[in-house]
Amino acid sequence: MPTNVTADYKKAEDAFRKAREPRERLECLREMMRTIPKHKGTEHLQADIKSRIKQLTEELSSPKKGGRRSGPSHVIRPDGAAQIALVGPANAGKSSLHSRLTGSRTDIGPYPYTTKLPIPGMLPFEDVHFQLVDLPPISGDFMESWYGAAMQPADAVMLVVDLSDPDCLVQIPEIMERLATRKIFLHENWPGLETEKEDRPSAGDPFRLDLPALLVANKSDLDPDPDEVMVLEELLGLRLPAYAVSAETGAGLDQLGPFLFDALEIVRVYTKAPGKPPDNDKPFTVRRGDTVQDVARLVHRDIARDLKFARIWGNSVYDGQQTGPEHEVEDGDIVELHF
Repeated sequence: MPTNVTADYKKAEDAFRKAREPRERLECLREMMRTIPKHKGTEHLQADIKSRIKQLTEELSSPKKGGRRSGPSHVIRPDGAAQIALVGPANAGKSSLHSRLTGSRTDIGPYPYTTKLPIPGMLPFEDVHFQLVDLPPISGDFMESWYGAAMQPADAVMLVVDLSDPDCLVQIPEIMERLATRKIFLHENWPGLETEKEDRPSAGDPFRLDLPALLVANKSDLDPDPDEVMVLEELLGLRLPAYAVSAETGAGLDQLGPFLFDALEIVRVYTKAPGKPPDNDKPFTVRRGDTVQDVARLVHRDIARDLKFARIWGNSVYDGQQTGPEHEVEDGDIVELHF
């Protein structure tokens, strides 16, 4: 990012990085365009902002006369505790895996490119759900032009490969190179895992997307040697966390939900009204380090705006302890918002 930008532009860019909803991202892009200094040093960035505004506007366009749309939507609205993009080469069993995990009715076939559009589904884990988005396959010579936009709301990636296919040694680098052309980079640094952190230059480019990735080696029933995953990563020089699974038999699939919950540092917060029992059916989900204010934003924008204090029941507080909006919540907390 050019160093001579205004404080208003920096604020808009920070908001864009945090935004997950397509419409919210579009509003941030427009604010970035409005506040960016107009000089030669920002010409490329201005062009990039304009291009992304155009792309998101088309995605969010209303139906035309007669109910016709400009085209199908490629951006899936985030839902659940986190959105996970499923990417991989053709015939890796990605759609079968998605169907097995979420119960979706996605098309499955023994031929490549069965999946043509993003397909969402929900993976249950305890009392939360992870949104898994099945995306079309990527090859060395083809990736859908809208792939970059589709992955913008994602929190993480499952890189699905066929463990029994020797071509996966070539396919994985090809996929990463293709994604890099859309400024999407996969890495092993999940928030909840103890890994050696690497500095990545995302701060210099508002449109660079760095996503933690899990290598999911599918079809383990066809190649049952558990060391094959380690050998694959060693040959490719990867350090991604990895699981060998089988969409056919279900082997290893029960590990994915707990991994996502811990690695993304999901925090469940239950709310209650004064004088009433807590709502234990559906918690609000935030991340480790988030605050009462962040929970209030999920409940309602007006509540977040007018929030005065909260009372909390949990392991790190005494029952009904009064806290301010900046108090960090922990998994299992019960929060009573006062506004």
